[in-house]
Formats: sequence, C-alpha cells, structure tokens
Amino acid sequence: MYPFGHGLSYTTFEYSGLSIKPGKVPASGNIQISFAIKNTGKVIGDEVVQLYINDEYASITRPVKELKGFRRITLKPVERRKITFELSTDQLAFYDVDMKLCVEPGEFNVIIGSSSKDIRLSGKFEVVGEKRVIMGSRKYLSNVIEAKEKK
Repeated sequence: MYPFGHGLSYTTFEYSGLSIKPGKVPASGNIQISFAIKNTGKVIGDEVVQLYINDEYASITRPVKELKGFRRITLKPVERRKITFELSTDQLAFYDVDMKLCVEPGEFNVIIGSSSKDIRLSGKFEVVGEKRVIMGSRKYLSNVIEAKEKK
C-alpha cells in the first residue's frame, strides 16, 4: 500500500550536491557516494536517507532498485549535514547463471531518496575490468559517515 521507507514528517528536507567517487572503479574497489541534506522547515525533524543501486546491464535479470544503505538523521531547522555512503563492490555481487557469486563490470545507477518512490538524487558509476568471482568473506553493509555543515 505504501512504498518502502514511506513516512510522514512535520518538516521538509532538501537533498543536494550528489558526488560519486570514483566514477570508474575496479571490481574489487569502493565507491564514496556523498550528498547534503538540509531541514528546510520550521521544526526539528527526522529523515531516513536511503541509497539504492540499479545494475543496468547484468547477465541475468536484476532488481529495479536494491537498498544498499540507509541512515536515520535528526536535523534542526536550517541545519545541514553531509552524508557519505561507503559502498563496497562486494555489495554489487549476485549469483550468475553458473551459481557463482560475482561482480560484473558495467554501469550502475545510484538512487538517493527518502523512500523507494520519493527519489531526490540520481547518478552513475561504472565497474571496470574483468568479472570477479567472490570466494570466502565479503562486505554486506555500507559504512555511513555524517558530517555537520555550516548554514
């Protein structure tokens, strides 16, 4: 009935300044996805910022949006924070037709929103090089860094 992450608030939030570094990453690398969020309302409020990824051209059918990170933050009126998701390419892995857990090269869409339907920012990065088969342990969760910004 409601999209994932749906919620009501007494205030409003503005998302801006999406940065994705590096734009091209090897199949065994990390991507830093940063943006700013600001409380543009008149009261203190909570927002759950969400990071979704979409694999444009995988060898098998992939989900339209995959949740890869989230963070609940509380902002005072006009307060602004910089949020950085540290995404490992391990989190892009899936089982291919041979049932091997792998990371394939290709373009990935970055989708930032307050719910799966309320999308505020979007961008892209590319995984380059050879297909990587993952054996043993891997990363499952994104690290999230919050930094206060001046008004």
